[in-house]
Parts: sequence; structure tokens; C-alpha cells
Amino acid sequence: MYVPDPAPPDARALARRLGTTVTMADVLLAQGLGGDEAAARRFLNPRLSDLTPPSAMADRQLAADRIVRALRREERVVVYGDYDCDGMTSTAILTEGLRALGGRVDPVLASRFDGGYGLSPAGLARALAARPGLIVTCDCGSADHERVEAAKAAGVDVVVIDHHLVPKEPLPALAFLNPHRPECGFPYKGLASCGLALSVLAAVRAELKAALDLRTYLDLVAVGTIADVAPLDGDNRALVRAGLGVIATGARPGLRALAEYARLELGAPPHAEDVSFRLAPRLNAPGRLGSPDDALAVLLARDLVAARAAAAVCEQANLRRKDLQDRMIAEAVAEVEREGYAERPAMVLASESWHLGVVGIVAGRLASTYGRPVVVAAVHEGVAHGSVRSAGGVPVVTALGRCRDALLGLGGHEKAAGVRFEPARLGEVREAFCAAVAALEAGAEADAGPKAVRLDPSDEPAAVLRDFHLLEPCGEKNRAPSVCAVGARVVSAREVRGGHLSLDLEHEGRRMRGFGAQLGTKAGALGRRVNVWGALRRDGFRGGDAVEIRIDEVAPA
Repeated sequence: MYVPDPAPPDARALARRLGTTVTMADVLLAQGLGGDEAAARRFLNPRLSDLTPPSAMADRQLAADRIVRALRREERVVVYGDYDCDGMTSTAILTEGLRALGGRVDPVLASRFDGGYGLSPAGLARALAARPGLIVTCDCGSADHERVEAAKAAGVDVVVIDHHLVPKEPLPALAFLNPHRPECGFPYKGLASCGLALSVLAAVRAELKAALDLRTYLDLVAVGTIADVAPLDGDNRALVRAGLGVIATGARPGLRALAEYARLELGAPPHAEDVSFRLAPRLNAPGRLGSPDDALAVLLARDLVAARAAAAVCEQANLRRKDLQDRMIAEAVAEVEREGYAERPAMVLASESWHLGVVGIVAGRLASTYGRPVVVAAVHEGVAHGSVRSAGGVPVVTALGRCRDALLGLGGHEKAAGVRFEPARLGEVREAFCAAVAALEAGAEADAGPKAVRLDPSDEPAAVLRDFHLLEPCGEKNRAPSVCAVGARVVSAREVRGGHLSLDLEHEGRRMRGFGAQLGTKAGALGRRVNVWGALRRDGFRGGDAVEIRIDEVAPA
């Protein structure tokens, strides 16, 4: 692997100006923040006061005016959300917020197994059963022209809040909030639907001149934004940083109950990866296996007793999801290896025995393992329902668009999408998708994340780790930093249970542990000096300021 050069003089000068470690300054320099000290300080300390003014957001005021009219006339409002974390948190924000403003609000969620994604015919029927005067969609609706028209014909206005693909055909909604609309002048395009929902709620509050503390909803914005793999830059960085702080307070009973099951200690802001891998999977689990309503009940719970009861249902669903996931991944990997799909530009797999609610997780795992865009589909009621995940920066919605003639439907964004096709056309879809990906790869923006920086000899690892906390939230468009400890002395190396590698290291006179998953076979061939690449983590076993490195790669120096 690439051994990074020592930090340049510019990094040392930046470290002195910012009061950080040299390693931290080197990371900022690699991210293009070295030439503007003010920009670097804003990045390290994002503030809600620096959010982009929303005035240029197309239809924002129109949506707020219609919602305010519904509240004043005491019309029933249905908030209709997608079944994933972004949709559920958006729904929870508007449901809780509009109720606090005196609204009569009924939340309704889409179902994978009763209508599928979006404002489906079945979903619209459930929404209309509440006899609303207004439907507000969250994280869906951009491509649901027929159902929006049907609601309109039934005398019900529709406001669409979404961030997915915008079709060319005009949407017959009363108001359509989507930053990706060509006519939307709002410059920051990265907001997830939960961020848009909060903005609409802010506009409603302003119109009513009401006293409503919007900061109480930032925890939901953080969960939805992180779980949807939205970019963690710009406005999202400020929103999510503040939202993680709200989660730390334990103020929302539902997230506190989920944290208990996830064994996530609150009190300090969690990392974005804690949301991605510990909270979000539990929220998504009920909707993957059946109804997402139990997850929404967690988010809307008013006390800890109710929250824990709903969270228990999520926990059981999550355990069942893991069992299904493990079986499906094993079957998918076996097929990939047997058929040689890893040698092709992309993968398309489908099975009648796979569970519709888990294909997205399997697609993500395969894309990560093989570095290829992946479609994984479950055949359900004669239709292959697939989840699509990108790799290598390939825009998957664009690729799917080039396969449109072989598909029944598609939607999503360039990192993740959904697709439907006839099972008999699996081979045709595979060939078309592989060809489309191959054609797009040359122009794809690499998505390998930042290169590792050298752990500077002058820096205490504990001080570097404290500095790295300032880079949170880390994720899409703001990858967690990786370091390289060059020439570390191996005090001991051994293979531990599970085939993992455990190292005791000394780097520039400082002791540090190392752990490398599935790297145990390297224990006997490392020599006295090594280069170690990986991520710094708190050493929970030793405690205090002890630091370990989660090893990505290790090689003799």
C-alpha cells in the first residue's frame, strides 16, 4: 500500500494556527481546507446559524401556506412517508411538529409488502381512508404522478417533500419540494427528506408566528440523514452535528430505548457510524420484515415505558433480519464465485427464496466486498424487486436509465436505487446493466475515500484521536480519516480467536494496540518493524487515554 509522505510545512503551520496536532492539520490539508483558515474553522465548528437561507427553495412557501390553511381550518392532514429511516424520521418530524401546532395529523407509512415504495395505489387508499383534506408525502412522491392526480380528483391536495429522481413530466401536486428540480434555486442539493421536512416545519412556524423549538427535531434529522447515506457536508454537516448532540441528551424516549438495546452509551454525542450500524438497522428492521409502524411508534413515543415496548419489537425484528441476511449473503457469494460475476463490471442476482426486505443489505455488502455496482432482487408475486448499490462512484440511477427498456420501473439516487423487472428477463437486465456500468466507469468519480496520512512523530495518538472527533459526523463526502503508523516496532503479534490479528506496537516511543479483522495469518511474518494503516479508536480494554488502531493493512517496514 501507499506509504504517505511526512506532513509538509504547510500542515505544521496550519496546526500552529488552529491549535491542532500536525496529523489533524495534514488531514485538513488533504481535504482542501489548508488555504483558508476561516473555512477550516467553520468546518471544524459547524453552526446552525450558517445554514443556507431557504428562500430560494422552490414551493417551500407554497407548501407552508397550504399546511397553515389546513391547521387553521382544522382539516385532517395525512403525513405519508416511505418505510426507510429517512421517510420515517421525516414523517415523525411533521407529525409531532404539526400536532404541537394544533394540527389533526395522521401518519401513514408505505409498506414493502402492501403496495411497495412510494405513494402506491394501496398506500393512497390507506391515506384516503383517514378522510384528509391534505396529504403531505415524505421521501417519496416525485414519480407518483398517477396517485397524486387520483388524490386531486378525490378533492385532496398533495404536497410532495422528496429528494429522489425528478422525472421530466410535471408533477400535479399543489407544492413540490425537491432540491433536484431544475427550477429549484436552493444551492445546497444534499438535504435528505428529513432536512426538507424540518425546513417546511420552520416555514409553517414562521407563518403562524408560533413558539416551537425546532432543535428538538434535530435528532431525527441526524438519524434520517446518516441512514440515507446523504452527504455529510455543507448544511447536512451542521444539522447532523447538532442532531448528534441532541441524541446524546437522551431527550427522545424512542432513541434512548434503542440506544439501550444497542448498548450505546449516551451522554456524549455518538459517532455517525453508531447511527449507521446500531440505531438505524433497528429502526429499519420492522419495515424489512413486515410493517414499519412499530419503528414509527418508537420515534413518536412520549414516555420511556412506551418507547421500550416498541423498541423491543424492533430488536426482535432486527435479530430475525440478521438471520435472513446471513443466509442470503452466503447464497449470493456462492453464486458470484460459481458464475465468475466478480470479473464483470457489475452484478445482477435474483432468487425466489430471498426476502424482499433484506435485498438492500445484501446488495450493499456485495458492493463493498467486490467493489462493483450490484443489483440484488427478490422475486415476489411474479416480479423481481431489486435494490441497487453503487461502487467506484458509478451513478446507478443513470446506469439503470440506460436499461429502461428491460425494466418495469426504477427510482432512487446515484448511490442507491430500487428497480423492478420481469424474472424471465434477468439475463437481459444483467447484460444491459453491465454494459451501462462499463460505459459509465470511465467518467465515474472515484469513491475510494481519502488516502491515509502519516501519524506524525510529534503527536500523541490520544491527542490525534481527540482532534479527529472534530471531523464528525463522518460518512458520505466526509470520510473518516485513516492514518499510517510508519516504522512501528512490533512488541508482540498473535492470531486470536476468529482468525483476527492482535498487535502490541510501539510508535515513536508510545505504546498502542492494533486489531486487524481476518488478518491473523500475518502474525508470524511481520518482522520487527511494520507500517500499519487503519483508523484510530479509543482502547476500551485499557481505558483512559489508551488508543488502538483498527488495522486495514499491515506490512513489514
